[in-house]
Amino acid sequence: MKIVIADYPDVLGRELEKEFAFLREDIPDAEIVVHPYLDAALFYREMADADGLLTAFLPLDKDALDRMPRLRAISINATGYNFVDLEETRRRGIAVCAIGEYCTQEVADHTMALMLALDRNLKVYFRTIDREHRWQYYAAPRPMGLTGRTLGLFGLGKIGKAVSRRAQGFGMRVLAVDPRATPEQAEAVGACLSDEATALREADVISNHMNLTGENERFFDYARFCRMEKHPIFLNVSRGGSMVETDLVRALDEGLVRAAGLDVLEAEKPDLSRCALVGRENVIITPHAAFYSSQSIEALQRISCRNLTGCLTGRWEQVFRVVNGVF
Repeated sequence: MKIVIADYPDVLGRELEKEFAFLREDIPDAEIVVHPYLDAALFYREMADADGLLTAFLPLDKDALDRMPRLRAISINATGYNFVDLEETRRRGIAVCAIGEYCTQEVADHTMALMLALDRNLKVYFRTIDREHRWQYYAAPRPMGLTGRTLGLFGLGKIGKAVSRRAQGFGMRVLAVDPRATPEQAEAVGACLSDEATALREADVISNHMNLTGENERFFDYARFCRMEKHPIFLNVSRGGSMVETDLVRALDEGLVRAAGLDVLEAEKPDLSRCALVGRENVIITPHAAFYSSQSIEALQRISCRNLTGCLTGRWEQVFRVVNGVF
């Protein structure tokens, strides 16, 4: 049985020995190949006789799947799987599984770190202290302060709920926008369920935690930035596809948004040399790192490997979740 661990080269910079060990616990004789993705043709050649694939970001559409005739299971070692054609994998009987819960606390912490750093204008102080050797608290704009301010949460899943709980500690009022949430669920984490228009109008900070779907793709566009009456801090630690990057640039230029904290951009592998968001003192960008910690990486590797071996051996009880209905 052949298993391929494939992704962009920098994504494969983790301790892959742990994944080899997890995979061989259940399939001792597995042939395991690591493939740093540089060229589609080379990737397809490697996948021609593969039974299982472990990946986080590689696009898997019908054309790609046509070149993987033996593939039986795909394990996504990330929370998102919008790059996989679920309908096509379902038609072919290829199980697609995701890991779900593994980094909720890390992402919530990262969200608050971005919020605090932007409110306190830390990038200004990095410049005035590190480069200019200037000791002036008034070199930065006055922070608005978080106590008594309104946080608009878009998405009240596990991460949104964890952010809401943290925001309570800073004395913030939380408005949650999520069509699948109930008022009771929001109240349980100190939030108030809200409609989109109210949250956009009243929020001092807006934080996106929505799963990317066809309904909310490019959701945060110029029209919505124009409806943000308090010119809020905008945070996106979910999916880059939820926002229109050029519209965010325009909103920042026009003062519709006072600052932005982004763990994702529209492209999963962005060309930072051409990104108009880079180099601004009111923008903090991190490289899709919100999930990152010693604990989360171990859980990521363990769960995604067990998902894959469970699908390949028929031990469905050890699979966290099959997302395309193939069982």
